Amino acid sequence: MALAEIGAPDILVTNAGGPPAKDFRELSPADWDSAIRTNFLASVELIRSCVDGMIERGFGRIVNITSLTVRTPVEGLDLSTATRLALTGYVAGVARQIARHNVTINNLLPGTMMTERIKELGETASRLIAKVPAGRGGLPEEFGAACAFLCSTHASYITGQNLLVDGGLCSFTV
Repeated sequence: MALAEIGAPDILVTNAGGPPAKDFRELSPADWDSAIRTNFLASVELIRSCVDGMIERGFGRIVNITSLTVRTPVEGLDLSTATRLALTGYVAGVARQIARHNVTINNLLPGTMMTERIKELGETASRLIAKVPAGRGGLPEEFGAACAFLCSTHASYITGQNLLVDGGLCSFTV
């Protein structure tokens, strides 16, 4: 495992790509198993492996990159949405158990970000971007700045939260 090479980190950022879009009728047990292992259990294991060291040192920041689909599901992304929601629920409970040790866990929920993946979508990307109230896709450096903030000492009172970075795509409700 990578942690054996680097030692005990103070900051952990998890991010799993995929799984690919698929009609819910076509999802097999193997699809679910792979998605659960990749998008949920891998992050759970990394958190479990790192959190005690963070608690001992009195500082830790964990940020999971999930998706705006945990707030607004997207058709065809059922595997991604379900497994990222599982991670969101897990984080909600764990974050409250470790907050008193100056260890925080939060989730970043990206919307339409101008990554290589979105650029490859061509016309589909144009349709997605057209829906964003900001009128453009998000820049990777904007997303990185949000992540860096959550990893900083300035965010020590923010834990168990889901921060949308989506240009206003998901509406605010009271």
